[in-house]
Amino acid sequence: MKAPLELLEEKFKHAARRAFPDLGDIAVEITQSTQEKFGHYQCNSAMKLAKELKANPRAIAKELIKHIDSSGEPFIANLEIAGPGFINITLEKSYLEKFLHLIITDEHLGIDKPAHKQRVIVEFSSPNIAKEMHVGHLRSTIIGDCLARLFEFLGHDTLRINHIGDWGTAFGMLIAYMKEYTPAVLTGEEETDLPHLMQWYRESKKKFDADPDFKKRGQLQVVSLQSGEPEAMKAWQVICDISRKAYQEIYDLLDIKLTEKGESFYQPFLKPLVDDLENRGVLEISDGAKCLFVEGFKGRDGNTLPLMIQKSDGGFPYDATDMAAIRYRIEEEKVDRIIYVVDAGQGLHFQMVFKGAEIAGYLDRNKITVEHVPFGLVLGQDGKKFRTRSGETERLIDLLNTAIEKADEILKERDPSLSEKERKERAHILGISAIKYADLSCHRTGDYTFSYERMLRFEGNTAAFLLYAYVRVAGIKRKIKIDIESIKNEPITLSHPSEVSLALHLVRFDEALEQVTKDLLPNRLTDYLYNLAEKFHAFYRDCQVEGTPEQNSRLLLCEAVTRTMKQGLHILGIETLEKM
Repeated sequence: MKAPLELLEEKFKHAARRAFPDLGDIAVEITQSTQEKFGHYQCNSAMKLAKELKANPRAIAKELIKHIDSSGEPFIANLEIAGPGFINITLEKSYLEKFLHLIITDEHLGIDKPAHKQRVIVEFSSPNIAKEMHVGHLRSTIIGDCLARLFEFLGHDTLRINHIGDWGTAFGMLIAYMKEYTPAVLTGEEETDLPHLMQWYRESKKKFDADPDFKKRGQLQVVSLQSGEPEAMKAWQVICDISRKAYQEIYDLLDIKLTEKGESFYQPFLKPLVDDLENRGVLEISDGAKCLFVEGFKGRDGNTLPLMIQKSDGGFPYDATDMAAIRYRIEEEKVDRIIYVVDAGQGLHFQMVFKGAEIAGYLDRNKITVEHVPFGLVLGQDGKKFRTRSGETERLIDLLNTAIEKADEILKERDPSLSEKERKERAHILGISAIKYADLSCHRTGDYTFSYERMLRFEGNTAAFLLYAYVRVAGIKRKIKIDIESIKNEPITLSHPSEVSLALHLVRFDEALEQVTKDLLPNRLTDYLYNLAEKFHAFYRDCQVEGTPEQNSRLLLCEAVTRTMKQGLHILGIETLEKM
């Protein structure tokens, strides 16, 4: 069953072609009405057509209405011209009632699978090996997971890629240090953890900068690693495994799944990349380095900026790795869309990589969509980058555990009768959900201030508020004790304005998701869910469910709310609660 916006666009396009055949294919503009008392949707096309036809907008609007196809099942209840030529559109209640049944009975909530299934890569999280994940990784990880969940739900073939930093000079330096001071760790005879690894990394950096002999040994380890020497590769693997174990603890807490394809994955493709770019004649030598100069990007000196594909010493910087990655994704993984969820500071780099891939002939933007999804900073109460009281960057694992602990304290105070097991389970869901929702509900490109107190409130646009709304709906169903399956084919009758408003919002779920696929702004979905909760509360206030003649109809409306809210929260990465 087609969603209302799609149906309206079809009907008004057809009407425009019939009314004004000389104009050819006409793009129509249909938007949701800001005030439902005037209509559910609004067509704004008459104003634009009036300029082309040099005619009165109201006359154009009348022609459009006159040519609307009203055959088939009832869909449009009323069309009314307002202002200089806007058309207010009210939908038939019978259409909303039928769509509600689809939300209840269809596992995909009445949302059609895509006509063209896309292969989509979402690259996100991307920590560096031998370094702890900190608050700076929070946004990429949460936003990327949300976008991946969205494309998965809509039916696209979605690849979740963790492009970790697991290669380069730093590893030679660290391996050289560990071979001298902690050899048992590298041989697997002794276990360690990521904090120790970070300490050894810092010490190896000091030694690398101060001791020329050690620097030479570190550089030789890089050569051994890059040539695939077995002992160096084994040491590197140990370091990666220690780091992965720490990262996985965080991914498990956040319920996030990723496929690792780090910088090391693309190393075999770097030399072939250089050869191919040379054969295509797009590389130039600059101070001994092989560069791809990207027109349109200039440095402070006014000269065109290069992508460095190979350094003068033969090494490969991350420009080369990202070029090899985009080539591999296009040619080998056959993607239709690549989404890089990386902080705003990398904006210029990705613009150059995308343009460089076009120059090289790898990327055809008419066939493949590539997008950098930037995001702002997480700020502390002082308005600066979020840090610990000692001034250190906040460890992500500490941030998450603190949120769970604070949620536990709130639940203990709200309901002392809860068993410890129940409370701990709910605290985990509430704490993690609060962090995710606080992040996703902010406009992605802006900074936001991190506050446990605000994000764990049960009022306002928070995870706790939405979870409580979900619990309230579940409570109505439990109290009435009617199996939804036994009544799901009974008629739904929308009589009260609050019922109609809630039903209208429910059938617009598809529109909210479609908007996020276009602008990649998760706050569109959080806004939709918050408004859904608000509309449900208005319905709950105005319409008694239990013991009324409308009981079963309203119970089915509650079921539609439950299913929509649960799916929407799942896309955000938030698990629901039946009790709270």
